[in-house]
Amino acid sequence: MRKSNFALRLQPSLLDEARKLAEAEGVALNQLINVAVAEKLSALRTESYFAERAARADIPKAMELLKKAGGDNPPLKGDELPSG
Repeated sequence: MRKSNFALRLQPSLLDEARKLAEAEGVALNQLINVAVAEKLSALRTESYFAERAARADIPKAMELLKKAGGDNPPLKGDELPSG
């Protein structure tokens, strides 16, 4: 894996909190920042993925499939809708 250096400027209070968290987690500050960036990228990509999927959705077809699901079978034990 190729690594590169990047000068990161953080507000002193943010850097202090990041250092405390890294120490509490028992990881290097660099590792904490790498994981935090990876988590944020993952969240943004997931949001984009679902937005793209939703744009391609065929709502009438989905509703047709849902009408067929289960037929006239009653719900299994534990799958009933809550009353009230």
